[in-house]
Amino acid sequence: MKIKVEGDKIVKIVKKVEGIEIVVESPADAKEGIDLILRKSDLLAEDANRGLKDIKVTAFQEYKTSAVDYKMIFLIEFLFEGDVPLETRVSAIREFQALFDKV
Repeated sequence: MKIKVEGDKIVKIVKKVEGIEIVVESPADAKEGIDLILRKSDLLAEDANRGLKDIKVTAFQEYKTSAVDYKMIFLIEFLFEGDVPLETRVSAIREFQALFDKV
């Protein structure tokens, strides 16, 4: 399963949980930010996330009005163990996405 997250939201949450303002220009930058967020928020320690193997990050630009006015959007793919029930996967992703909805 994948979700979309704006780069600015990753920056804001890292600033909140780590106290540093990172620059997110690539999927690698976004992955580091997400790793910091997960470590500090203790989401990975919860039961719902124990089957989470990894998170894969890709990027694209979303153009709203013109070629020069765009947002960097990151697709975050959650890779779970094969035996993790769908309900558990959805619960873990919902909790993760709730962090970004608060920003």
